[in-house]
Amino acid sequence: MKKLNIAIIGGGPIGIACGLEAKKNDLEYLIIEKGPIVNSLFNYPSNMQFFSSSEKLEIDEIPFISKEAKPKRNEALEYYRRIVTSNKLNIHLFEKVTGVKKDGDAFSVTTNKAVYEAENVIVATGFYDLPNLLNVPGEDLPKVSHYYKDPHFYASQKLAIVGASNSAIDAALECWRKGSEVSLIIRGSEVGQRVKYWVRPDIINRIEEGSIKAYYNSKVKEIQEDSVIVNTPEGEISIKNDFVLALTGYMPNFKFLENLGIELSNDEKRLPNYNQETMETNIPGLYLAGVICGGMETHKWFIENSRIHAEIIVKHILSK
Repeated sequence: MKKLNIAIIGGGPIGIACGLEAKKNDLEYLIIEKGPIVNSLFNYPSNMQFFSSSEKLEIDEIPFISKEAKPKRNEALEYYRRIVTSNKLNIHLFEKVTGVKKDGDAFSVTTNKAVYEAENVIVATGFYDLPNLLNVPGEDLPKVSHYYKDPHFYASQKLAIVGASNSAIDAALECWRKGSEVSLIIRGSEVGQRVKYWVRPDIINRIEEGSIKAYYNSKVKEIQEDSVIVNTPEGEISIKNDFVLALTGYMPNFKFLENLGIELSNDEKRLPNYNQETMETNIPGLYLAGVICGGMETHKWFIENSRIHAEIIVKHILSK
């Protein structure tokens, strides 16, 4: 195989943007994605609505037309899929990168299917693969999930949802409306301030009227077959329970970054070392793009403010 100018790890919106930018500049590139096109978006909840408006999710100035100002998951899947297929982007799907090694001036990119040689590598892998665990007894029970897909599954069931962010609140409201008996277990003293502004009043009203039970300043102590043990300000309680959704956020694959040789900060933020003007890491020719740049600050980068990374990176590569 001809040596690539750029190997792009991750076929999400930002990885696709990098591929488009490379193609426009006649560079030899390959996008490698371990799942389907925009794998993370595919695994979002079925009815999810984006916080951003459709024009802010556009890449390469390709119009994103949606029924409402803020598009839903299926519309985003259609948009990004059509970009890939219409532009005939060079993308390998269901192929997982297992290692990247620099050999002289080039990189050897190993996957479960092949080995590629590339002058530059862009890591655009996002952060949706590794959940923040509760680290409590019973978390490995079959009734516990860190991902939420569809409310129908939880109809007529006693459902405990751990978390107070957008994913937890969306799940709580959707499942309650489909007939779940929902309990919200929230570590802080209120519903998260970053919850979508049109959703936050809804959940607060449901809690205040008693439709959804919220336990503030509380933590799960243990998950049992038919209950959840929770530490609350009033003491330890047992909540009857059929299913648990632990929607406490996700983190980048730091081990993968460290194996690449990328330096990470020693504090809790785990920020990767890269030049903000070029997106190049401490390893020449190895770049970061998208939300992966924020370390544990997963709320810092979104599609709308990281789509410019593609142009920045390709411009720097061309300058070399």
